[in-house]
Amino acid sequence: MTDDPVPDGGLPGAHVSAWLHETDEECDGYDPLDGDASTEVAILGGGIAGLTTAAHLADRGYDAIVLERDRIGAGITGKSTAKVTSQHGLVYDRLRREFGRERARRYAEANERAIEEVAERVESLGIAEESGFRRRPAYVYGDDRDAIEREVDAATAAGLDASFVTSVPPFDRAECGVRFEDQACVHPLRYLHALADDLTDGDGVTIHEGTRVTDVSPGESPRVETRRGRVDADAVVLATGFPILDRLGLFARLFPKRSYVLGVRIEGEPPEGMYYRPADGARTYRSVRAHEDADGSFLLVGGENHKTGQGGSTVERYRRLARWARERFDVRSIDYRWSTQDYASADRVPFVGSGGPGAKGVFVATGFGGWGMTGGTVAGRLLGALIDGEEPPAASLYDPTRFTPKASVGSAVTENLDAASQFATDWVRTLLGPDLETIDPGEGRVYREGPKPIAVSRDESGELRAVSAVCTHAYCVVDWNDGEGSWDCPCHGSRFDPDGRVIEGPASRDLAGRDPPESG
Repeated sequence: MTDDPVPDGGLPGAHVSAWLHETDEECDGYDPLDGDASTEVAILGGGIAGLTTAAHLADRGYDAIVLERDRIGAGITGKSTAKVTSQHGLVYDRLRREFGRERARRYAEANERAIEEVAERVESLGIAEESGFRRRPAYVYGDDRDAIEREVDAATAAGLDASFVTSVPPFDRAECGVRFEDQACVHPLRYLHALADDLTDGDGVTIHEGTRVTDVSPGESPRVETRRGRVDADAVVLATGFPILDRLGLFARLFPKRSYVLGVRIEGEPPEGMYYRPADGARTYRSVRAHEDADGSFLLVGGENHKTGQGGSTVERYRRLARWARERFDVRSIDYRWSTQDYASADRVPFVGSGGPGAKGVFVATGFGGWGMTGGTVAGRLLGALIDGEEPPAASLYDPTRFTPKASVGSAVTENLDAASQFATDWVRTLLGPDLETIDPGEGRVYREGPKPIAVSRDESGELRAVSAVCTHAYCVVDWNDGEGSWDCPCHGSRFDPDGRVIEGPASRDLAGRDPPESG
């Protein structure tokens, strides 16, 4: 399975996630939904959060149907760097200041338990070798010594095995860092495929791939509508990037971001741990065990974070990552390149729990901020308990209905002003912009056709494609993503292919087709 093809523009490597490329032919897949069905719990999304929720529900004796638009793990999970860690950047000092010591400790405990859960499932599924599960230290580093020292103190107070280190890592210049012991990494798709196979071996869980949900109706008996049939359930879990049903105003508290990853083969020994530098668009890297017949060590290098639909050329972001890697390692080749999208909450704690008073019977799991391997595992455990009528200690921390003005108001105001500004700027730019300009292969631009914005792109064969430039979710004007060959919405992260079909995001309707311009 590959991402939509885009012109290379001099970029090295296959344009596909290394995880997806390796496992494309290893899994037979699951049939799409075929007609109406009923179940106790319908789960939307076949990533780490969705399948972990299904596993906890199955352990509690519930029946569940998992509906996945693409294939299991093909979304955010299959495009992550798959660090299984409780170290989520410089988060614990902020949690302690804005949520208090007790809630910071609960966050640490929940994520440490998630690491152990993945380790236990790897063992019970018998995939210790092929899953690539390894215990490793995790580092977050930088030049702000005061910030690092505060993080070490807060993480230690939260019960984590954290220590202050200097001159880390040796291959990148930095004054200091914090080291977390006994963290882990894994091959995310081999883990998910094994979990899915185990779940469907029994009678409780059914998985349907290739099934796109178009609507969710909350109530005493929630209903899920798809293009292939309807699913009636006692409860519905929205384990997608942005919930298709939002009765909590998450659009104002949840912000999309994109990041980029290179699969790099290097000479010599790879770094011992997993590393993250939050400054300057962020950098993240960790080694992956290479195939026995492969030359060199394999390293994932990621970063270049930015808000979806903003930030200029994404091709240039791949190039900056490649330059950064070559400056620090003896690079033999860059084998893969891909990008991913995740959502971050305004207060940096995920939203896991009830969909709110206006969404009876609906639960959500979102806002993992790039740390979904542990965050999604935490969500699965919490949702299993909540649906079964329990109230775990961490539930109030993750509650989507929470009100955290100290932790989130500043960030929410800034992000929403930015979205509003982008909305207005894009509409003005479109209405005052040119009617037509030349578009080269691999390019896309938004024009006005009378008063209406039209999104026009040209593929490598020279064919023009035209669709409405107005996102079907919140009516923002989309922007061309040259690195992925997609139209991206800068407001809430919906993405569409050149023909207007939804790729991801809260939008459930495609962009309307338009006639291409006669010249260009």
